[in-house]
Amino acid sequence: MPNEDNTLPRAKPVTDFHGNERIVALSDGVFAIVITLLVLEIKVPEIPHDLVAKELSHAVIELVPKMIAHAISFVVLGIYWISHHNTFMHIKRHDRVLLWLNILFLMCVASMPFPTGLLSEYPNERISVIAYALPLVFAGISMDVMWWYASTHNLLDEGKNDKNFIAFVHRRNLAAPIAYLLAIGTSFLSLTLAKFVFIFVALYYIFPNPLDRKRHQLSRNLDQ
Repeated sequence: MPNEDNTLPRAKPVTDFHGNERIVALSDGVFAIVITLLVLEIKVPEIPHDLVAKELSHAVIELVPKMIAHAISFVVLGIYWISHHNTFMHIKRHDRVLLWLNILFLMCVASMPFPTGLLSEYPNERISVIAYALPLVFAGISMDVMWWYASTHNLLDEGKNDKNFIAFVHRRNLAAPIAYLLAIGTSFLSLTLAKFVFIFVALYYIFPNPLDRKRHQLSRNLDQ
């Protein structure tokens, strides 16, 4: 419809950049489903009623490796979810390439129930450790590729283009896949030591880092 001055309304500018609400919603949904699927590997032992008192404790003890694998995987996926959450706190726009990079990352995340089940069922086999570490390697690399793409294609929030900050996030993202590659190499020497690498990586990311403390301090300053 023409305006009162008989001029046509101006068309809105077309851009390839959009908000990230649907990316975050899809990613949260995938993480929620995958984390839920992990627990399905832990099944209640089926024991004849007349043997429950005698065999239940032994059957529960046999589930311990599965419980440990579940707990570690739950924490690892939680770490990747937090990393994804923090990344998209700084990425304010996206384009088609970033969409597909995020899909690649989610594919790695969605594959975790199988290697988790494999590791819990065969914890003393090298192939189980390798199969568990590989999707985590690719997940970490794909996360960093997303960050690299966003930081080099003007998708970051204004004020987040500091080179030191971008380099810090790169180092933080790549620490995990490098450690998981180390776990694969270590598995040829000691499976126990390789498994401890998974635990060490989880502890490294659980404890706050200087970036977290800086962000919290800035938040407190803004609230005052």
